[in-house]
Amino acid sequence: MKRALIFQHMDHDHPGRFLDYFAEDHIIPDFARVWEGQEIPSLAPYDLLFVLGGKQDTWQVDEFPWMAAEKAAIREWVWDRAKPYIGICLGHQLLCEALGGEVGLAEKHEVGVYEVMLTEDGLRHKLFEGLDRGNKVMQWHFAEVTRAPQSVTVLASSETTATQAVALDHHAIGMQFHCEFTPQSMGGWSSLPGYIEALEKERGRGAYPRLLEEAFPLMPQMATMTRRIYDNLMQATGLRRE
Repeated sequence: MKRALIFQHMDHDHPGRFLDYFAEDHIIPDFARVWEGQEIPSLAPYDLLFVLGGKQDTWQVDEFPWMAAEKAAIREWVWDRAKPYIGICLGHQLLCEALGGEVGLAEKHEVGVYEVMLTEDGLRHKLFEGLDRGNKVMQWHFAEVTRAPQSVTVLASSETTATQAVALDHHAIGMQFHCEFTPQSMGGWSSLPGYIEALEKERGRGAYPRLLEEAFPLMPQMATMTRRIYDNLMQATGLRRE
C-alpha cells in the first residue's frame, strides 16, 4: 500500500477530488496539521507529498515558525529525493520559494472563476499533456509567485498572474489555482461563515450564490482537467504503472 503525506494549513481544508484518485490507486493519506505545531514526520515512508493552500503567506516565517521546516521538507522531497509532489495555492508558492523563487502580494486578487492559459512550454510538457490551451479554474489567492525559480518550467499563466503552474522535471507540480475544489467542497462553505465572509469581502454581498451559479456548470470540465494532470503525474513518475 502506498502512502501520501499531506501538509494542512487550516481547518476544513483537504485535497478534495484528489482523495478519490488516491483511493483508486490504493494510496493512503496521512495528514500533518503543521499550523497547529504537529511535527513533520520522516519523509522516508511516503510515496507522494501533497501540500495544500492556506491563509498564511510564505514570508511570515517569524509569525509561523513551522514554515521554515516545511520549506526545508519540500526542498528535500522534490530536490534531494525527486519524488512525486503536488502543491496547491500556498503549496505552489512554497514549492517555488523552496527552490529559490520569490513570492509577494498579488497586484490583483483572483477569487472566483478565471481562465488560465498554457504557455508554449506547458503545451509541450508531459504533465500537461492532453490539456486545452485555455482552462477555466477556481482561484482564491492574494499572493503570487513573482519570480519563478530557474529550475522549474512555467506551464500556465493568467491575465494577471504570470506563474499559474510550474513543474520541476516530471515529478513535481505546483498550481496556483484550486483544482482540488469540488461541488462538495464548495457546498460545504455554506456551513463555514468565515469562508462566506471572506468571499463577500472580496466579491461583495451575495457573492456565494453567484459563484455557485457560475462555477457549478464548469465543474465537470474542471474535474476532467484535474484528472488528466494527476494521471500524467502518476504515469510520468511511475507511481502508477499501467
